[in-house]
Amino acid sequence: MTATIERFDQLDLQAPILAALAEIGYETPSPIQAACIPHLLAGHDILGEAQTGTGKTAAFALPALDQVDIHQRNPQVLVLTPTRELAIQVAEAFQRYASKMPGFHVLPIYGGQSMVVQLRQLQRGAHVVVGTPGRVMDHLERKSLNLDGLTTLILDEADEMLRMGFIDDVEWILEHTPSARQTALFSATMPDAIRRVAHRYLRDPKEVKIKAATATVSTIKQRFLQIAGPHKLDALTRILEVEDDFDAAIVFVRTKTATVELAEKLEARGYAAACLNGDMTQQLRERVIEQLKNETLDIVVATDVAARGIDVPRVSHVINYDIPYDTEAYVHRIGRTGRAGRNGNAILFVAPRESHLLRQIERATKQPIEPLKLPSREAVADKRVAAFRQQVSEVLESEDLTFFLDVVAAIEEKHDADVHTIAAALAFLAQKDRPLQMPDTGKPDIAQLAAGAGKPERPAREPRDNRSEILERRRDYAEGRLARYRIDVGREHMASPKDIVGAIANEAGIESRFIGQINLFEDYSTVELPADLSNDVLQILRRARVRQQPLNIRLASPEEASRERGGRGAPPKKPFRKEGGFDKPGGFKTRKPKP
Repeated sequence: MTATIERFDQLDLQAPILAALAEIGYETPSPIQAACIPHLLAGHDILGEAQTGTGKTAAFALPALDQVDIHQRNPQVLVLTPTRELAIQVAEAFQRYASKMPGFHVLPIYGGQSMVVQLRQLQRGAHVVVGTPGRVMDHLERKSLNLDGLTTLILDEADEMLRMGFIDDVEWILEHTPSARQTALFSATMPDAIRRVAHRYLRDPKEVKIKAATATVSTIKQRFLQIAGPHKLDALTRILEVEDDFDAAIVFVRTKTATVELAEKLEARGYAAACLNGDMTQQLRERVIEQLKNETLDIVVATDVAARGIDVPRVSHVINYDIPYDTEAYVHRIGRTGRAGRNGNAILFVAPRESHLLRQIERATKQPIEPLKLPSREAVADKRVAAFRQQVSEVLESEDLTFFLDVVAAIEEKHDADVHTIAAALAFLAQKDRPLQMPDTGKPDIAQLAAGAGKPERPAREPRDNRSEILERRRDYAEGRLARYRIDVGREHMASPKDIVGAIANEAGIESRFIGQINLFEDYSTVELPADLSNDVLQILRRARVRQQPLNIRLASPEEASRERGGRGAPPKKPFRKEGGFDKPGGFKTRKPKP
């Protein structure tokens, strides 16, 4: 295993996996992938020390997939992660790598998602289960998760699980898995408690230690803006207008569809923008890059794969419209600016529920990312007026205005208006399509919404004292002590549960763990939320929009609640209780109901 591995096809992976990697655009394995994959394929346990962003997800997911028996529907691979966000991220990675494996199924399980939905999905079967320790324990206790056929167990970000107080839960889960399993443990650091777990549960593991090659260029100014998804476009256009050194930008999004949609919206706002994605032919791709070079284009909206190899010195800004899940992807993205010794700017949009990804990037790059103050309406207006004045000055200095002086004189004589009034009318006509003053919509300015949004602190966790009490609290939540609300958006509006969760979490600041089951009907939906939301939060949610449709949230009627449970007319669930109200940012703490 000492030979240098330069291509994925040098690894002994199945053809469908290699085909999926080629489609994604993966070419050369990262150091941790080259070090771990051969060991895991050979059946060894792994103790890996690597930062987030070094490519460790593929390092354990690819060999795990290689050994999955598609015909066996019971879980064969279990991945434990500290957070729901990472569980979803890892599950999505497995799905991408297995895109050429018909019949493959991966299931993320975590707290805050409906237990009923998870039970149904587990009954249908999954080859890979990715979960947080608490919810995995719930299913093991219920015997809804059968690990008798488990062959591979992966502990991802073990030090983070230790820091969050999950390490006892992890050991409890390890004791309830087959002893003959293969185990891989990955951790950014290796404290004594993690080593003790490794020595107790891993069999003669191969140790791999990788330092993240994620140093960012010192000439790149890195900033972040915490902003909810619906406000991203307005925030982007404001930033483009007020940045003094703006020349050209690459705006990164996650999906091919998003490149097209965002480029069209920017074009509609008067920007010279185009998309760049993997569906485009090489000829079209080269044309877009050439237009960026010769200044007929100022903005390119791209995916990671499509933007590889772009080297255009005039790119002054890289804007991460969608935050990358992978730290190395972030470093590669911002490397598109600050070239040839020039200064560059990297701006990162962070939704409130994505703050953990910002912390991961800072830890891996060992560089702080400064908060960005979004320009106000007044600042944008000042910038537009200054640019307009500059344009007028240049015309006064360089153009022959004899003909237009005669036109103005005729207007002055006919309307008996002074020259200043006529100039104001002409200025109004000139700026009609791009007003110098931003209209006041009566809603809070997005600059105010983003103001002071620094790096949010991780909420303190309850002390993890007694296992039976921990499990009891989890069972309380798993039973769904929430109330059902009706919202005026449904299938006919092309809404999805993801859209609804995003609107509720981003607009009202409700943590996703307090959002329960969502049921979509034709012209409305129902969603489980805490029973005693404050009036302020309800007002925000009534105005919030999904697919341009106001939610107009209110408590569901008994008939709607009955229909949601299949028309059986069951009594409503006991409301979820809270301490202190929902008026404070960051949600609320749960407590056990009084007997």
